[in-house]
Amino acid sequence: MLSTTEENYLKALLQLTLEQSPKTEAGTNELAAHLGVKPATANDMLKKLKEKKLINYEKYGKSSLTAQGRKLAIEVVRKHRLWETFLYEKLGFTWDEVHEVAEQLEHIQSQKLIDRLDKLLNYPSFDPHGDIIPTAAGEMKMPVKKTLNEEEVGHNCKMIGVKDNSAAFLQYVDKVGLSMHNHIKVLARQTYDELIEIEVNGRKSSVSPRFAENIVIVCEDCETKNKKSSKKKNQ
Repeated sequence: MLSTTEENYLKALLQLTLEQSPKTEAGTNELAAHLGVKPATANDMLKKLKEKKLINYEKYGKSSLTAQGRKLAIEVVRKHRLWETFLYEKLGFTWDEVHEVAEQLEHIQSQKLIDRLDKLLNYPSFDPHGDIIPTAAGEMKMPVKKTLNEEEVGHNCKMIGVKDNSAAFLQYVDKVGLSMHNHIKVLARQTYDELIEIEVNGRKSSVSPRFAENIVIVCEDCETKNKKSSKKKNQ
């Protein structure tokens, strides 16, 4: 049985390495900044996790999850994202409200409850923010993600997720008029300040590179082009 804090450290280490794949390690200062604690505090907890053989770690050096540590971290992430989905789909929470509540619910230890929750939701693959929900077997395949900031001018794309789950960012996404699975056309990119002009549902907006870097998309024009190319090869 792990404490809530120990689970939070394992989850943070998993998230830091997943977001920067194929990176497998994270520094103490990086982990401390992610969790909002002092490096000395992080160092003390990392020593405890090392003693439990959940991480590989040298004092103030890099940390990586052991096989058991990764398994436990994925379980916490799975519970968090299932609870987010439940709150959003069944209880009417908005997508900017679910994260904070799920942070509390993710530490419930009843496996039977989580299995029933998964079944109730019809075994979802993605949470309200477009993040993958690990399977009951702990499988968590990370797709190659492309952001709106990387999309070419003139291309049509579709929003499939966000990288920033903070309430402030999600509320800003709503204000811009974007939501999951919206179709987006990239109209232009300004040379002076790099603002990106987009069109969503007939509405034109200008967004910053920082904003666009946190919008995960798939290029619909690219998919169409690949399908046509594949069809020609088969003819």
